[in-house]
Amino acid sequence: MSAQLRYWNLDCLIEKAALGVTELLTNVHQHAKPDKVCTVEIEFLLGRLTVSVHDHDPRLPAVAPPPGGPDPLATSGRGLALIEAVSESWGARPQGDAGKVVWFTLPAPSATPVGIPAVPAYGTVGGGPFREPVAFCDGAEVVDAARAHTAVRSAVAG
Repeated sequence: MSAQLRYWNLDCLIEKAALGVTELLTNVHQHAKPDKVCTVEIEFLLGRLTVSVHDHDPRLPAVAPPPGGPDPLATSGRGLALIEAVSESWGARPQGDAGKVVWFTLPAPSATPVGIPAVPAYGTVGGGPFREPVAFCDGAEVVDAARAHTAVRSAVAG
């Protein structure tokens, strides 16, 4: 996933995306039945990175604090709360007999930093087509829209 985010020039989202996908894959490994097979999909579209994990277990996850509040020394049970804390949004949707998909989104930084003009698309200066910057991470422009919205899938066996 890190390589794909670098390809899209979204280096600034790598840490949060890696944390989120690690938590989702840990949940598959610990809870999914009947098997631990899953598919990870990342998509960058309309300024949002969406990371999805599909597994074959139809049971939907839930964030439920333990009775008496969270145990400060607990070493498990915090994954979805972490995802909720670092992401813009998250959720789960049933896929019928095929299991479920758990996903989260991360916003890309602002589309056009102040003072940075749109880049001319074919070297034209006036009257020609212009390519607007898609998103920036610390000043690095994301590649053109055709590259920026490509979905990537990877099958992961746990």
